[in-house]
Amino acid sequence: MPTFYEFFAGGGLARAGLGVGWECLFANDIDAKKGASYEANWGRERLKIEDVGKLTTADLPDRADLAWASFPCQDLSLAGDYAGLKGERSGTFWPFWRLIEALVEEGRAPAMVVLENVCGALTSHGGKDFATIGAALVGGGYRFGAMVIDAVRFVPQSRPRLFVVAVRKERTIPPNLVLPEAGPLWHPANLVSAYEKLSDQSKDAWVWWSLPAPPARRLRFAEIIEDEPQGVSWHTAAETDRLLSLMSPINRKKVEQAMRMGKRMVGGIYKRTRKDENGSRVQRAEIRFDDVSGCLRTPVGGSSRQIIMIVEGKKVRTRLLAPREAARLMGLPGTYKLPANYNDAYHLAGDGVVVPVVRFLAAHLLELLLAEGTENAQEEAA
Repeated sequence: MPTFYEFFAGGGLARAGLGVGWECLFANDIDAKKGASYEANWGRERLKIEDVGKLTTADLPDRADLAWASFPCQDLSLAGDYAGLKGERSGTFWPFWRLIEALVEEGRAPAMVVLENVCGALTSHGGKDFATIGAALVGGGYRFGAMVIDAVRFVPQSRPRLFVVAVRKERTIPPNLVLPEAGPLWHPANLVSAYEKLSDQSKDAWVWWSLPAPPARRLRFAEIIEDEPQGVSWHTAAETDRLLSLMSPINRKKVEQAMRMGKRMVGGIYKRTRKDENGSRVQRAEIRFDDVSGCLRTPVGGSSRQIIMIVEGKKVRTRLLAPREAARLMGLPGTYKLPANYNDAYHLAGDGVVVPVVRFLAAHLLELLLAEGTENAQEEAA
């Protein structure tokens, strides 16, 4: 059974995606509330709640096949003002990487490292942050490549994320897992542009990973929305009218069109600050009725909570997205134990990785890479 370390583990969504065919040797997060959710679902035996910078290799048992790190993304996005790898939160990549380097020195290097983050990691500081990550991987003895996978292919949520997959340079990579050049499915223009800015040494170690096209998604956004949700209440008529008043003419027209459809229509709303016709910054409520949720975010402020609008003819109802609905958008099963507090549950989901995406990546790349073995092991067997 393959083994893994799970860094920045949150509630263990990467673990959920890897599945029962993988054994977790160690999990870490600094957040006690997320740690409580991890413990409720997976137990405490492998979990250590601690700043990653205070960990040592003595905390890491055995030798893992995989080190998974969904390191904080805030400093690589607009929310963190693009502070990048020098930021307080995304800068936690470095203490994580120092642990990997120390494992390499001890002869316990993980066969693979997976880094998951927002796509802003490709453009942060003009691509320098991504190039720095690449140089670190190569310097540690890894070959690497990256993919942008949008969770909308698996769940009804628009959530593109960057996945960097690195493998020890001495391992054999099956030819069918590599493309000769960037492919249209998983290597968009922003990734290709970031690759072009890598050093020559990093380009030499680069791999254009090949993944198949996933089956067509069947689950629709409307199907996960409940009429009697737990943890949230329907807005009053005045609150719904207030939301409608915040909509631009374009967004009001979307609602009017939904009212004429003659069926139950479910839309997702986010509040955003926009400039009006006079250049003043005003709050707007923006809605989509394409049967896909907007990307879940952490509830730092009221605008980051997604609002649901259900339109049935002239009847219009609104409320916050319920915690269990958010969990479904992350691909979590109904048996997953969520925090009782709304913000804690929403934060857990908004900070996580989509479970079916991890399972797809594991089935079509990670497990196949491990099955190949190492060149040295093959030579010894011969």
